[in-house]
Amino acid sequence: MVAMDRAVNSDPVNTADTGRQCWRNWIGFWLLGLCNNFAYVVMLSAAHDILQKQETQNTTTPTPAPNGTNIEISNNNSSRYDCNPVSTAAVLLADILPTLLIKFTAPFYIHKVPYGFRVLVCFFTAVISFLMMSFSSTILMSIFGVVFASISSGLGELSFLSLSVFFSRDVLSGWGSGTGASGVAGAFLYSAFTQAGLTPQVTLWIMLVVPVILAVSYFFLLVFPSSFPQWRRHEDGHGTCREVNSRERRPLIEEETDTDEDTETTQEEQDNCTGHAFFLLTEDKHIRPLTFTDKLYIMKGLLKFIIPLAVVYFAEYFINQGLMELLYFPESRLSHAEQYRWYQTLYQIGVFASRTSLICFKIRKIFLMSLLQCLNAVLLGFAVYYQFLPNPWVVFIIVLYEGLLGGAAYVNTFFFIREETAKRAREFAMAAASVGDSLGIAVSAAASLPVHHYFCSL
Repeated sequence: MVAMDRAVNSDPVNTADTGRQCWRNWIGFWLLGLCNNFAYVVMLSAAHDILQKQETQNTTTPTPAPNGTNIEISNNNSSRYDCNPVSTAAVLLADILPTLLIKFTAPFYIHKVPYGFRVLVCFFTAVISFLMMSFSSTILMSIFGVVFASISSGLGELSFLSLSVFFSRDVLSGWGSGTGASGVAGAFLYSAFTQAGLTPQVTLWIMLVVPVILAVSYFFLLVFPSSFPQWRRHEDGHGTCREVNSRERRPLIEEETDTDEDTETTQEEQDNCTGHAFFLLTEDKHIRPLTFTDKLYIMKGLLKFIIPLAVVYFAEYFINQGLMELLYFPESRLSHAEQYRWYQTLYQIGVFASRTSLICFKIRKIFLMSLLQCLNAVLLGFAVYYQFLPNPWVVFIIVLYEGLLGGAAYVNTFFFIREETAKRAREFAMAAASVGDSLGIAVSAAASLPVHHYFCSL
């Protein structure tokens, strides 16, 4: 790995991190990504199992999916597809809506809450979610368990993305790789424990170690700059409040242009901490904090990142929630459940590989990945309707490719937001842009459920 640059907010005397500190921070962010998304994955699998127990009539077999989405496979329906209408829509909405609400609103006020307290909230809400799910006796209690997991995951994601601006930019690859690993690890461990004979309740008790690892990684593994506001509130910009005149301050957002040679940067400039397409403010340390108007202006500039990311996730979850279960090949040696499980496993492997790829290379054109992901959704939609694909092996390749596109879009979006944002706007921008993936997932849920129901009714 290339040498990691100095934390942007560290004291001047700390001219460089030691190699040991760099690796501690990288591993710390990897564990934070793993643990933050782990409950998200496990909760939906556990919710499905517990909901199955709470239903008086049960004629289906649950198939836990590595991405946290569970589909019921039934053998007694009259559809030409081997499927049931999705009955866990309430669980899916309970999962995504709190996260979406947090990501839409929190960037405008969360800077008033110290990072240490935010992590404690993530820790306790994750613990509560595991306990509520394990002791659940009603559907409503299970739903609330998923809601607490969603709060923990949503608050954790925007907080840790913002936190990354205090460290070397390389920690983003650690965070991305950890979140990718959580999809595979979460579902694998949950399935392994339950298939070994442990009940979902006991399995969830064992999983309580995950929020503990998250807290230990944050408070004891990361090496913070001495100026880091761990337990005190701070304003954006980390400076004293005074007005900066127009000569001292340059624009926060720059529109891309192909004709202005003065704004072009070389790849070498983009790879170091001084090559920004969003503009650096004055180096004066005493700049005013961001106003609400500033934040709205930054949000407008971030749309060129948020919209492509949302489109990628819309197409991705449209495939996963609405189409994937319907891609069944009865003549294959693999059963329907096995085919579906392999689809999800290969998808998560693709996500993990591409979210780790930031160490090796970067991809600037996020919109291209959103276009390719939409083509995947269209292709698989036609494949479901016309059933022209010959065998599941073709789908295996497509869903692996789908995962590669989705993971690459995520990590590269936040990498370039960090690189192309003014220092005092960077912390807010990282948190605000995190709404993109959740927005895409929420819209895809609204679109994919009726599509899935339509196919199942044919």
